[in-house]
Amino acid sequence: MLALEAFGTVDHRHPAGSSLVGAATSEFLDRIDRAVVSRALADAAYGQYLAAAGKRMFIDKTPRYWMVLDFLSSLYPEAPRILITRNPYAIAASLKSTWGISLASAGCPSAIASCLTDLAREVPTPAVVSCLADLVLGLPTLAALRGRPRTQVVQYEILVVHPDEEIRRVIAGLGYDPADVTSATVEQADVFSSSTFGDRKIFEKKTIDDRSVQAWRTALSTEEMQVVTDLVGTELLIELGYEQDLRYAQQVGIVDRGPVVTESYRQLFRTCWDLRGGTGGSSFGVSTHTRELNGIVRQAGGGSSVSEAQREKTEEHLRLMNSMVAQLEQVLRAAKGGHGSWLGR
Repeated sequence: MLALEAFGTVDHRHPAGSSLVGAATSEFLDRIDRAVVSRALADAAYGQYLAAAGKRMFIDKTPRYWMVLDFLSSLYPEAPRILITRNPYAIAASLKSTWGISLASAGCPSAIASCLTDLAREVPTPAVVSCLADLVLGLPTLAALRGRPRTQVVQYEILVVHPDEEIRRVIAGLGYDPADVTSATVEQADVFSSSTFGDRKIFEKKTIDDRSVQAWRTALSTEEMQVVTDLVGTELLIELGYEQDLRYAQQVGIVDRGPVVTESYRQLFRTCWDLRGGTGGSSFGVSTHTRELNGIVRQAGGGSSVSEAQREKTEEHLRLMNSMVAQLEQVLRAAKGGHGSWLGR
């Protein structure tokens, strides 16, 4: 669905000229109901998978659907949603151990800005950027879904302790008979083992256990816990039900730098996401930025002026981003007063 949401965007390497092709595509798609077309494509794809597997329901799961929530709602407004929450400290520990994400530099504004700048300029960017965005923007976006109609919330920590009960509850919420479910096991379906995606360590397990719940306490250093606290914010940690984990982190040395620090990180990421064409819950398709450029294309009638306009627009956003980095560094300097040294400074 992430790729389908981007339907109509044009790769910047297109040999026919990405700006002109993008403008023509946008003009064409503006004359049709994109939601109807996108849903037809999704229905066809899901339908083939269901038919081949002999199943009735397709559960499409990725944490990064936080990026396209409005798009998903427009296509399937009546579809049930399952929101899985997990301790943000444990999420960070998993990113570190499974994917090698460096948390040591994750809280450094200049390092983040460098990666975001590369992302904005369509330069290959380390996975740390998307992973940090999941924490900084994704968590509050998904948290806001709790209490929405047709939305079930599953807490990871409860799921691994009581898997049978939780799975039956979810199945009942989807409208199926939970009596048809046997005890929870880890099945290695061919489609998973042949895929290059997902956590490979899952194939080492035969049963569900709860050892991962508290593993973050030894996997993360105090400095890394501080980074997670700054990026996520104590308010959201408490709101999601992880106050005890926050208290543990405070006992080992982290401090609450205040909501201004967390909001400054969020603003920095939002600036880059806006430039890329989407923010939490918004569309990653033909963004306002892209539409502005397409308007310039039709007026200018040439690719060179479009490229210049696009470059100027990008540089304008990057100047704003650099200004926000300076502000964030100033906020961090003020917040560290009396709390020891700032990580990496």
